[in-house]
Amino acid sequence: MAIYVKFFASMRDLMGDDRIIDTAIVQQNSINNVDDVWNYCADGKQLSANVLIAVNMDYVDAQNEVKDGDEVAFFPPVTGG
Repeated sequence: MAIYVKFFASMRDLMGDDRIIDTAIVQQNSINNVDDVWNYCADGKQLSANVLIAVNMDYVDAQNEVKDGDEVAFFPPVTGG
């Protein structure tokens, strides 16, 4: 299995295409939480404090644990009226 990473709206512009982090890579890189997922994908880019994060469609913070098979999504805050 793997961890599935999705980027939405302007996050896709910043980060590019969605990613799949293979289980072997997860283990080799000690990817244990959302922050680790971001750092693996970000190529040095900082995670902004206003970015929304969801794991398996539930809002979480960057310290939330991730496990094999999880879907991690990053997207900008939604505004409008």
